[in-house]
Amino acid sequence: MAAEWSALLLTCRRGQGAVSALQRELEVRRLRGALGPRPPALLLAVEDPWARLGSGGATLNALLVAAEHLSARAGCTVVTADVLRDARILILHMGRDFSFDDCGRAFTCLPAEEPGAPAEALVCNLDSLLGTMTHRLCVGSPPGVWVCSTDMLLTVPSAPGISWDGFQGVRVIAVPGSPVYARNHGVYLTDEQGLVRDIIYKGTEAQIQQCAGPDGTVPLVCGIVFFSSDAAEQLLATHVIPPLDACTYMGLDSGAPPIQLSLFFDIVLSMAGGMTEEDFVKGGSDASVRSARSVLWTALRGFPLSMACIPDASYDYMTTSASDHIRSLTLLPGSASHLRFCKTAHSHVDQPCLLEDGSSVTNCLLEGAVGLAAGSVIQHCHLQGPLEIGPGCLLSGLDADSSPALRGCPLCDIVLQGHHVRLRDLPCRVFTLTGRLDDWQSPVEEATYLNVPWPEFFQRTGIREGDLWDAETPRRSRCLLSARLFPVLHACQALGLQDVLWLLAPAGGAGERLARWRTAWRMSWQELLPCLDTAAELGTRQALFFLQGQRKVRRVLLGHQDSSLLPLARSAVHEGYHEAVLGTLDEVASTAGDAGVAARALACIAEVLGCMARGEGGLRSGPAANREWASAFGCLERGDIASGVRELAAERQKWMSRPALLVRAARHYEGAEQILVRQAVMSSCQFVTVGQSELPPLGHWVQVACPARLDLSGGWSDTPPITYEHGGAVVDVAVLVDGCRPIGARVRRIPTPELRLVSLSGAPPSQAVTELVCQELEHLQDYCQPHAPGALLKAAFICTQVVQFPSQKPLRVQLMESFGSGFEVHTWSKLPHGSGLGTSSILAGAVMASLYRAAGKAASTESLIHAVLHLEQRLTTGGGWQDQVGGLVPGIKIGRSKAQLPLRVEVEPIPVPDGFTQTLSDHLLLVYTGKTRLARNLLQDVVRNWYARLPSIVQNTDALVSNAEECAQALRQGDLPLIGKCLDRYWQQKKVMAPGCEPLAVGHMMDTLRPHVHGQCLAGAGGGGFLYVLTKAPRQREALQQILAGTEGLGNFSIHSIEVDTGGFSVEVVGCDTKDGAHPGEDRAV
Repeated sequence: MAAEWSALLLTCRRGQGAVSALQRELEVRRLRGALGPRPPALLLAVEDPWARLGSGGATLNALLVAAEHLSARAGCTVVTADVLRDARILILHMGRDFSFDDCGRAFTCLPAEEPGAPAEALVCNLDSLLGTMTHRLCVGSPPGVWVCSTDMLLTVPSAPGISWDGFQGVRVIAVPGSPVYARNHGVYLTDEQGLVRDIIYKGTEAQIQQCAGPDGTVPLVCGIVFFSSDAAEQLLATHVIPPLDACTYMGLDSGAPPIQLSLFFDIVLSMAGGMTEEDFVKGGSDASVRSARSVLWTALRGFPLSMACIPDASYDYMTTSASDHIRSLTLLPGSASHLRFCKTAHSHVDQPCLLEDGSSVTNCLLEGAVGLAAGSVIQHCHLQGPLEIGPGCLLSGLDADSSPALRGCPLCDIVLQGHHVRLRDLPCRVFTLTGRLDDWQSPVEEATYLNVPWPEFFQRTGIREGDLWDAETPRRSRCLLSARLFPVLHACQALGLQDVLWLLAPAGGAGERLARWRTAWRMSWQELLPCLDTAAELGTRQALFFLQGQRKVRRVLLGHQDSSLLPLARSAVHEGYHEAVLGTLDEVASTAGDAGVAARALACIAEVLGCMARGEGGLRSGPAANREWASAFGCLERGDIASGVRELAAERQKWMSRPALLVRAARHYEGAEQILVRQAVMSSCQFVTVGQSELPPLGHWVQVACPARLDLSGGWSDTPPITYEHGGAVVDVAVLVDGCRPIGARVRRIPTPELRLVSLSGAPPSQAVTELVCQELEHLQDYCQPHAPGALLKAAFICTQVVQFPSQKPLRVQLMESFGSGFEVHTWSKLPHGSGLGTSSILAGAVMASLYRAAGKAASTESLIHAVLHLEQRLTTGGGWQDQVGGLVPGIKIGRSKAQLPLRVEVEPIPVPDGFTQTLSDHLLLVYTGKTRLARNLLQDVVRNWYARLPSIVQNTDALVSNAEECAQALRQGDLPLIGKCLDRYWQQKKVMAPGCEPLAVGHMMDTLRPHVHGQCLAGAGGGGFLYVLTKAPRQREALQQILAGTEGLGNFSIHSIEVDTGGFSVEVVGCDTKDGAHPGEDRAV
């Protein structure tokens, strides 16, 4: 579940020009899907009307802005509080400036990743809080207004246990903490009913102890408040009453004098039960605040203020202590967080072994040997080794040009940051350097700089107090915050990192460096803060994120890693970096020297194009034979991958203007990818060995009859490219259906030099017959179009090399020179189309076996298995190897392929206990569901999802292979119940692999049969065809017939007997006197 927000507002301080950049950040999060399944209709970054408005004033202003926008959307011409009645509003406060992140505490990046996120992105504290609020804390709350600070790191369990029954008024959220921690924070004092009596800030030990619960913890103020709709309406009503009108932009526009209010001590405290009006009003800092408190008391006093303290939650205020900040980024939270914290987050590191445990790297590119000691943090840096960074350091915002200055520099217990600063219209880079132990505001007499007392620093560097502070600056105001330490501009020279690093080790050339430092225009951190360019900093972080993302693309593809690049592709499209990612994918595809890697890269390009269409433009699956792409496809077919990729990229540029064209371009990239997959699979041809045998007499039929196959586990793992990128294992059984081998072919030589092709499908009397005569080579050219008449048979002639295509020799000449005859081929299948029993691949095996024999050649079963793989790639149906293994190899077996090229299938018979083969036959039944399925559509989706390396697909593929091995073991043991469990598990795995493969009627049928079977599964890809069941009792055909006949809504089903075929397919040469009219599907002795 997730909270569904009507409006989400992020407030920011006035005067930093960041509101447009923050609005973009919110919009990007909407695109990423980070704001819940139904993102808020109203998404706003709201600038405070005054520079020092306070959290209370910012809340009132944001509430007014939300109400005004919601009123306008409701068609109102004035602000009406009625829009708050059913609204769910979230207000997030950016708060004060933060010493360790130029974008504030909200956008401080955490060393975390979200593996399940639809789009890959840096995880900021804002994202963590949004996830906590949307998916945990606010779930189930009534309409109202949530207000949340972003100045803390907060983790909350998945079920926070807040009860909203009978709730009224206002509720504060608390987190249990220690009394020691509470000394520098706020705590709630509550009564027995959980109503707040007081808020104690930095209280005495006795005051804090008064708030403690039975377990000794105290409820910490964590910056989160919920106002019911009624309370929010009353608070909104105060915006027109002076002096509270000064908190809003309307007050600013009306000329009201500024006022500063606290959310907790000026608004929430007015409802605390232990407060009197006199004490509350008197607590105001000046007359205007006291007047405001009086108004708030009158408006809000009647609302009960309750507290919910969340067990097992944790709260960590983000202080100005560098030690605290480094600790929070290296000592990672526990399981209560919904994020996955990691040492290296969204970073490319050439030598990760140089990063010690207890260090942290986020959004970085570390090239070469960059060592990082425990207790140190690097964020948003592009560094080039060799570099050694000692313990206790925080490095942020440094680019590759900074690396030379860092080499040989003693980096230990320091904070080194690069900043984007805008001085009016002049953008520039400034570097700041401080010590981990330094305090920003302590007077110079009591404080340190670079972890040493100021006098020692002055003596070491030659810098004087007069260099840092004006003579009129009072002693108590002379502190690190106001010290003009940091060079910004120089009249003659370009400034860089070296202009602050010399402060660490001024020994060599100190006089020259000091003179250069003195002649530079310098600013203090206090003066720099208003000049920080938030938009430029966010843009730089984004650029670095996608730069390391491009390295990730290369690393994942060239390293054959099972990591999904789809989330990165989505982010690139959302944030305008798609061209950079496309360029990287082009580069990998053209230079990899590996058809498998290039195919995956092209599939990733198709994903990027699909993302760019943003769900418009039609279905991803569709035709991919537009002539404009033919030249590029031709290069790929010839094996010239580099030229093919270049031509694809050039053509792609013409198809980028609108969603419909993008989708069509994506289809053609998938078509290009399939060309390379075919070439990879056709490496299996080296395992096809063809010998010579006696040429049968003219007119004599060579007849092959094959069993069908049942896949008991592991299917889909045999499908290219999965089978050679992951490795596959499938347990198959060769079966007779209703006592016969239902698939077959026969071939004979005929006097006329032509090819006669006859295909029969289905059983009499509804048998379909297709007849075709090929007299010219041109008649074979559509062999690669699966739906063309006779395509499979044409492909068989070409793949067996009975006919050379293409060739300068006419067909008639080829046939007469090689065989002195033509050929006639008949094929048949008694199984319905889309049966799921492997018909097309087994039929291809039967045709090739009979054709080889009729042409005076001999091929082993292993050769036939690989020859069918080759044929199906030439045919462009893209099938795997399990069907031909199931139908051409007798009995029960497991086929396996390794994660490598060339693709080789190895088959191992599974020995079973004596008599178990018959037992299995007695307990197996086939149920024809009456539904047909389109395997090609399913196949396209599965291959697309595999290339995207969706985590669910990768995990499921692992499970398919392990389940196949477990099923093989269950067969060896003759354990029917365990085999049934493997079948049921297999069906669940098929549904993960190809969602939508279980029609409603089939699901209903399976539910009906479940009490009577050990396990059941749709054969093949699913979606229809045959259901096979392993019954608990033997010989249950009639019993199941009665059960299903009495069940409504099942349609035209039928039940068929099956038995394990231990003999395998048969090949025989029969005389020319066989009557052409006889049905060729009868079993005959070999």
